[in-house]
Amino acid sequence: MGFGGRGGGGGFQQREMHPAKCSDCGADTQVPFKPSEGRPVYCRDCYQKKKSNY
Repeated sequence: MGFGGRGGGGGFQQREMHPAKCSDCGADTQVPFKPSEGRPVYCRDCYQKKKSNY
């Protein structure tokens, strides 16, 4: 029996990750978007710290 022609992947699509350097701590990280010049990019830890300060 088939899967109704849906292709089977369960609908989950892997995001393309892009290398970046954290604007706060300088750590190498990856983000799910293409970093723009002039805009800060944060690693997961620094992002969580900034998010909790608001």
